[in-house]
Amino acid sequence: MSRVDSTASDSPGGVTGRVASKEADQAPNTRAAPNGPPPPPGGLDGESAAWVRSLTSEGPGYEEACERLHALLLRVALGTARRRGPRYRITGPELDDLAHQAAADALMSVVRKVREFRGESRFTTWAYKFVIFELSGKLGRHFWRRGHVPLDGEDWDRLPGLLGDEPHETTAAGELAAGVRRAVETELTPHQRRIFAALVLDGVPLDALVARLGTNRNAVYKTMFDARRKLRARLVADGYLDPAPGRQP
Repeated sequence: MSRVDSTASDSPGGVTGRVASKEADQAPNTRAAPNGPPPPPGGLDGESAAWVRSLTSEGPGYEEACERLHALLLRVALGTARRRGPRYRITGPELDDLAHQAAADALMSVVRKVREFRGESRFTTWAYKFVIFELSGKLGRHFWRRGHVPLDGEDWDRLPGLLGDEPHETTAAGELAAGVRRAVETELTPHQRRIFAALVLDGVPLDALVARLGTNRNAVYKTMFDARRKLRARLVADGYLDPAPGRQP
């Protein structure tokens, strides 16, 4: 009986992981405990049911399913990494290595949690969430190791270009940028200002900021939502923006 070991190889040409040959060598969390929740007995589409059966089976069927799933996860990881990489200033073999690490770690998570799959989506859609999560974290952490941007920097010179770079827009963009800066300084809390500056002024990728602050995407989204609402209200009051239809200025 064999399992994918938790020290799975993530080299580009490697298999999904080393195979532990003895039961005693298996990581205890590689599979759900015997008394854990069983896979849904029915209601799954045929493909999803086949994945669950294979990944909760023994022997060659299990190993073959792991190989196939790793290939799918790696394809998603590489595609996503190559789309996001330039924003994180990571390219080439370094970026591909992060994708391979993400695919290997995601495979282990899926294998551990396969019995928790309830069929609300296709199995592969459920599995892809694991690799996107792993890749996002790795990209975010790797960004700071390269020492790109001080988190508390505020590159206000960048803002006018974000608001308009055509000649006829330059003056208006400069005036609006000045209004935004005053609003940031007077309306936002220190935490809101820090998040705004990192994402808007310094161009820090969202996942990099999440990793640096030890928080989650939802918390950052909520902070930015509140900050934008305050800034818009101030800019409307100061005459830089028109009030939204149906709203009081």
